[in-house]
Amino acid sequence: MKQKAPSGTLRRCLREVGNHKILVALSLLFAAAEVFFTLYTPLLFGQAVDRIIGVAKTDVSLVDRPLITAAAMTAACAVAAWLTGSLNNRMACRTVQSLRDGLYAKINTLPLSYLDSHPTGETVSRMSSDIDRFADGLLLGATQLFSGVLTIAGTLVFMLRMNVPITAAVVVLTPVSLFAAKLIAGRTYGFFSDQSNLRADQTALINETAGNLKTLRAFHRQGRYLGKFDALNDTLKKVSLKAVFWSSITNPVTRFVNSLVYAAVALVGAFTAISSGGAFTVGMLTAMLNYADKYTKPFNEISGVAAELQNALACAARVFEMLDAADEAPDGDLTPETVNGNVEISEVCFSYDKSKKLIEDFNLSVKQGQKIAIVGPTGCGKTTFINLLMRFYDTDAGTIAVDGVEIRQMKRRALRSRYGMVLQETWLNPGTIRENIAFGKEDASDEEIVAAAKRAHSWSFIKRLPQGLDTVIGEDGGSLSEGQKQLLCITRVMLCLPPMLILDEATSSIDTRTELRIQKAFDEMMTGRTSFIVAHRLSTILGADRILVMDKGRIIEQGTHEELLAKNGFYTKLFNSQFA
Repeated sequence: MKQKAPSGTLRRCLREVGNHKILVALSLLFAAAEVFFTLYTPLLFGQAVDRIIGVAKTDVSLVDRPLITAAAMTAACAVAAWLTGSLNNRMACRTVQSLRDGLYAKINTLPLSYLDSHPTGETVSRMSSDIDRFADGLLLGATQLFSGVLTIAGTLVFMLRMNVPITAAVVVLTPVSLFAAKLIAGRTYGFFSDQSNLRADQTALINETAGNLKTLRAFHRQGRYLGKFDALNDTLKKVSLKAVFWSSITNPVTRFVNSLVYAAVALVGAFTAISSGGAFTVGMLTAMLNYADKYTKPFNEISGVAAELQNALACAARVFEMLDAADEAPDGDLTPETVNGNVEISEVCFSYDKSKKLIEDFNLSVKQGQKIAIVGPTGCGKTTFINLLMRFYDTDAGTIAVDGVEIRQMKRRALRSRYGMVLQETWLNPGTIRENIAFGKEDASDEEIVAAAKRAHSWSFIKRLPQGLDTVIGEDGGSLSEGQKQLLCITRVMLCLPPMLILDEATSSIDTRTELRIQKAFDEMMTGRTSFIVAHRLSTILGADRILVMDKGRIIEQGTHEELLAKNGFYTKLFNSQFA
């Protein structure tokens, strides 16, 4: 199970870090200073040892100077280490901030097809846990990797100046440690990659369960979802254990090899000190043993960093995959000053899955102020048609024009601001009632908001809330009922009064008496405005100027209510199924 990070992942990580050049330069500078102070100290201790060896030969005045210098360098090393850690923390935090900003901005440019095909929990996982783990690996790598490499190189320089044969013994054994670390690191990436993917699946399942808990309990499906979670959690446990096992054995293996290096230095150094006739002193042997320890220690740290970096690279690859996802089709350039609401749809074809046809050769001409109702069985393409009108999806073929302008030539903001849309699924954000109603018109006065609420028949319950318009509601409406949430969404559109309306089962969660009142308000609002009404309850569209009956992505019948009943076709069967 040997996997590698996608080509260029590491290079891209370095490029992200490179955006903070000043912090990187200062970090490298202080890390180099820390390494220098660390490596120079053994020489001073070696000098001190040489000056106290021998009976009655100790000269304290000669020992003081190297020890005082060593103490000063140790203090300077501590300061450099603190500065390096502080700079690395700041660099990692800024990199994470930049990536999160980029991901959040990316979400707003991704096509809905991407968001529809990826679970919400997976997207959240990439923005939260994956970036956090990437930051941990980045911080660990920045803190230890450079210092470790510099320590190894600097140690070899100091050792070569003191004794070449001993240094050669160290260098000969080094590849064994490197080979062991590389072999293990190559296996850990695959496990960490699977771990990240499984963690995203788990987040998606938790998100799905928490968001639909009422439905699960209503259908007694808690056991089934507990089983799915247990199976997923068990798989994640097994993969995580493998990842931890392989990443954990790196350190013991390299420690064993490093112990061999230390023993070789001690053995060769002892014989050299005995046979050199004073050319290689005990103090120099002390320094060499100290250097051997400092030389091998970074290999332990780097091996641990390598395993952690594999995890970081796996998470970074998932983040970059989302950042590199194709944006939605380019925006248009036109912003019409006025929109009357004439819509021309010509030979439109569209399907979510290109292997399965949905809408084919769809043609429709709508004049300003017309009320168009769309009915048909589930899956016939009603909501898809709305998605195409709003340009949430682009057509595969054919054109949709508003007042003679093809919608792909218009700015999306200009197009969508001309529509007021109320869907069967409500959307309310955490905040006050006032903020939710004024979501599409932020400069609206309280008088305008209250007037819109009265027209939408939501004022009766709003004024009974503890703080009225200032009442704070939680995510997705908090404790409000489904009907109250839908009334707020209707109020939001009543406040904006755009030139075109889209109502997709807009009163599905509202009681019959309130629906009749809102229907009157809708009729007033739709006067002079082009309106598209998607409905399953045919009682809500009896007064439509034209009713489109869709089946399998095609318009199979169209006309007024009376004309369609006279045809005694598909619409008549739908009508009789509800009212017979």
